[in-house]
Amino acid sequence: MANKAKLHPRNQHSDGYDFVRLVAQTPELEAFTISNPLGQTTVDFQDVSAVRMLNRALLKTHYNIDFWDIPAGFLCPPIPGRVDYIHYLADLLADSNNQDIPRGRHIKALDIGTGASLVYPLTGQSEYGWHFTGVDIDTGAIKSAKKICEFNKLEIALRRQYEPENIFRGVIRPTDAFHVTMCNPPFHSSMEQANKGTQRKWANLGKGHSKKLNFGGQNAELWCPGGEIKFIARMIEQSMEFADQCLWFTSLVSKKDNLQPLQRILRKAGIADFKIVEMAQGQKTSRFIAWTYMRKKQRALFSNRAGT
Repeated sequence: MANKAKLHPRNQHSDGYDFVRLVAQTPELEAFTISNPLGQTTVDFQDVSAVRMLNRALLKTHYNIDFWDIPAGFLCPPIPGRVDYIHYLADLLADSNNQDIPRGRHIKALDIGTGASLVYPLTGQSEYGWHFTGVDIDTGAIKSAKKICEFNKLEIALRRQYEPENIFRGVIRPTDAFHVTMCNPPFHSSMEQANKGTQRKWANLGKGHSKKLNFGGQNAELWCPGGEIKFIARMIEQSMEFADQCLWFTSLVSKKDNLQPLQRILRKAGIADFKIVEMAQGQKTSRFIAWTYMRKKQRALFSNRAGT
């Protein structure tokens, strides 16, 4: 699995999956292991159950999560790529912290669309000890996330977003102060487009036609009217209202072609600074945008205030 070497240097999965270690920690995984043409141990990534069991083993082995499961149909995220976002956010925060990676519960992170898997809070609190607040519009997702927190005795705040058109409104409270917000937005504009994207992905991998979504996904997780650009544009618009409560706002951007229009929107928003951070994951390149309304001197002051 040498193609994983491009993951973030601090990513525990940069050398691939250690199946001997994973099976030792989670014996149930062994039933899902297969050998690839090179004789290496792997799992069938088209098999929803195999992917879920692999995630369970990864979270237990690397992030001390003793219990993890999600209801059928919810997005089952690939752990290595997801945790890369966390590591690059840590680098982003270090830029405002004398290049020191900030650690500890005084660092507050807001995860928009945290999902049933709770993957960002679980990995982020394990790697850096940050305090996470997870937000979702789906009652099933919140219920699943609460169950994971209760079984693992984790202090992760969970908030329901009751208004689908709102992103920050209604969940950021007047007394809140966040060092970073993060989001993996729905990137398709319709369910039809989401299905086409899945078929295209399997065709590119030489798997032919498959109606199975190996990583699952509810409607709100995969698509929204107007797709990714409209969702992030709304996020940028609403972020103005909370300019003095959040140090960095960020969002994944799945399509490179969307960066240019999003940059135009950001410039009109009166921000102080923005960055585009690229993340290489095997043969795929992903990215996130980050923006702040605070000047450099204000950022250090904010960090001290938010940490009290």
